This record gives sequence, C-alpha cells and structure tokens, in this order.
Amino acid sequence: MSQYDDDHFHDQCGVFGVFGDPEAANLTYLGLHSLQHRGQEAAGIASTDGRQLFVHKASGLVQDIFTNDVIAQLPGTRAIGHVRYSTAGGSHLKNAQPIAVDYRDGSIAVGHNGNLTNAEQLRAELEELGSIFQTTSDTEVVVHLIARSQKTTLQDKIIDALRRVEGAYSMLFLTPDALIAVRDPWGFRPLCLGTCKDGFVFSSEPPAFDLIAAEYVRDLEPGEMVVVDSAGLRTLKPFESKPSKMCIFEHVYFARPDSKFGGVVVYEARKRLGRMLADEQGIAADVVMPVPDSGVAAALGYAERSGIPFELGLIRSHYVGRTFIEPSASIRHFGVRLKLSPVRACIAGKRVVVVDDSIVRGTTSRKIVKMLRDAGAKEVHMRISSPPTRWPCFYGIDTPSRSELIASSHTPAEIAKYITSDTLGYLSVEGLHRAVRGDSEPATSGYCDACFTGKYPVPFAGEQENGPPTGKHLPIIGF
Repeated sequence: MSQYDDDHFHDQCGVFGVFGDPEAANLTYLGLHSLQHRGQEAAGIASTDGRQLFVHKASGLVQDIFTNDVIAQLPGTRAIGHVRYSTAGGSHLKNAQPIAVDYRDGSIAVGHNGNLTNAEQLRAELEELGSIFQTTSDTEVVVHLIARSQKTTLQDKIIDALRRVEGAYSMLFLTPDALIAVRDPWGFRPLCLGTCKDGFVFSSEPPAFDLIAAEYVRDLEPGEMVVVDSAGLRTLKPFESKPSKMCIFEHVYFARPDSKFGGVVVYEARKRLGRMLADEQGIAADVVMPVPDSGVAAALGYAERSGIPFELGLIRSHYVGRTFIEPSASIRHFGVRLKLSPVRACIAGKRVVVVDDSIVRGTTSRKIVKMLRDAGAKEVHMRISSPPTRWPCFYGIDTPSRSELIASSHTPAEIAKYITSDTLGYLSVEGLHRAVRGDSEPATSGYCDACFTGKYPVPFAGEQENGPPTGKHLPIIGF
C-alpha cells in the first residue's frame, strides 16, 4: 500500500541502546521491535566487543532485517540501534543509522532522533574545510564535528560538537569503550534510562524496557549527558539551560499508548484529550467511533464524557505491508479500504461522531467520511483530538510543507466541506495543554506546540569554528 494513504505526521526515528549484557545485540533487536512504530523505512544495530565495532543496517522492518545469522555477527556486551522513517531528504540506505565511522581517535557509531536546524550551514562550513560527506543525513554533521574537535576525551569532543548544533537531538554514541546518551537542552525528543541485570539500557520510549525485562529508571533531563563505561554510570549537564519543550505531539499520536513521559501516561492523556474534545466540541449523536488505532483512546474519552455509546465502527487490518499491487483506478479509495473496513451494523442509520488524532492534508479524512456514508451513516461528525496542524515541524518530525497542510489555508468549516463531513471540530490549544498535563489550568509551558501555533523555540541559524582531529584508529566491520 502506498504511503499517500497514510495522512499523518511521522516521527523520523527511535533509538535503543544496551551496555553490559552478553546479549546486547539481541536485546537491542527486541528494543527496536518495540519502537518499530517510530520508523519503518530502515533499521540498524552497531555492537562492540571492546576492541572494534560491528555494524549491520538495511531497509525494511526490524524483524525482517535481523535474522539469527545477522545477530550472531553482532558480538559484544554493548550495542545501539536505530529505526528510521523516510524523510524529504531521501530514504536511501546510505542514510540508515547508526552511522559508524573510523577517525583518527578511533571508531564511533551514532543513532539520532531529531533534526538539527543549522545542519545545512554547518555542512557547508565543514565542506569548505575539506570534509567529505557520505550521506545526506544531518547526523553526519555531528560525526564530522567530533572528528575535528581539539578536545582530549570523547565525552568532551561530543560536548564540543553538540554546542555547535541547534535544534532537536536525542542521541546514542557507541565506541569500543563507552556508550553515551545525550538529550538536547530543550528536550524536544524523548530519551529514557533503564537497568537490565548488571547493565544499563536506553530507549526512546519506556515500553521497550518491558519486553526485555529491564526496569525503567527515569527520563533523561533536557540537556543531560549520561556516560556509561568501565567505571560505571555518570551524568552531567554540560549545556546551557533552556525551558523544557518536549514535543506535545508525542502524547497525541507518536508515542505508544503504554508509554510514560515526565510522569504523564500517554494512554490517560489521550483519554483526557477526548474528554476535553467532548466538552469543547460536543454534538448530539448516536455513536462515537475512533479512526483506529490512533484515535481509540481519545474516542473512549469522548464517549465517556458525552455519554454517547462507543463502538468500533471501523476495523483496521493489521496485515497490510508497506507495498501492495493496486488494482485499476475503477476501485476508488482502494488504499483506505485496504486498511479500514466499516461495521455496517454500527453505522447504518446512525448519527456518527468519528474521532481522529489529526488532519494533515485531509485526503484520508475525506475517504473515511465517504466510506461511512456508503455504509449508511445518517450524519458524520468529524472530531479531532488536537488543534489544526497549520505549521511544519523542524525538530525531528516528517511533515509536509505548509502549503500542503490544509488547516494552514482553510477554516474548519471549509475543511468540513472538503472532507464532506456534516461538522468538524478541533480541540483548542489551551484544551490540548490542559488535557496532556492533567491540570485544571491551561498552562502551556513544558511542551513545543509549534505545529499548531507557529511558535518555534529554536531559530534556524548558527555559526562557530572547530579545530583539527587527532588520535588513534580502531576498525569498523560492516556486513
């Protein structure tokens, strides 16, 4: 099935790391499996036995890439992994991560969740100084900055490099000696710390720990660096303090419902979004149903608050791959029909409230409304558990240009007319923050909501200088 039928924002990636377990690569594979929803374009794992790095990455899904034979070629007690969603910059395998390189100080692999807003400027400066880039990924800029740093220790080289970049990054670095985790000073993208037997684990989301019987300890703080090596674990805060601005869309759509960030359980937050949506955009109806799976929790909250019965009126197929041979154009809305099937008994003759997490271009919503009307719906009222998405994200989310975001140029009434729903209602920005926080007052600190408000915390500029590389060399083995 083509991606044009998936009209959502997408997180570009997820990271997972293990230090101090003889099955590090296998545990990393399992962790990436739990993070598969954060990226389905490509995946990779880098491991080390304390002497050299071993790397494998490929396009596709985690369970298809990492066979028993592949895992057997990733020895060692330390590993990091990465899942990637394709971006406007290209879905080529060369952009898959972890990015692993040899340089004069040794070998290093890095996995990155986020987006560096001054990467193009830094890349141009580095190329003027003679750097040769192998990918179009902004992550490679950090690798070059590390290689050119004049600092003595790897820890200080990473700090030196990251002080030059701007934007969003939750990163894992692996060398034969250490695993280092860093979260940017704003805390845009999530990153969590856990323990596993005698070792430590890191993940973009806590549920990945459950699969490997690891124990969640805490979220990394914005601007925090955690270093794990033979001396144990130590933390430091080497960057200038900033107001916390974690992406609020994690709670709306990106994160797994069983995740928990900053004390906020995502599933409960999404139910509160639905309750707040019913308060703000309630309407008389016979049934409330979600667009599965992302709208389920919010629809439950909407039904609970409104008193309207909840039904699974749309059934999602869980057996649809990323590609599919399409029939002739005579079968209209093929992609949506392949994913979703209406339960006519729940729909025919009913006034239906349909709850979804967002509308991006409006194309999928239009097809869903048509499907419900074909199934006999008397009325179709679309309700969205977030505000209108009017602005693109520059902090690690794959989003269309502003011209492609229907809410950037159309009112809710105009969008309702386009998607052919009887009414359309969005949650307010204040209601979003109040629901996510679980507060009675609409505090808006602590989260980035730029895709709704256009208020970007980090500008898109930056310039400094770096020095030449020094040191030794250790080999990287790829296969």
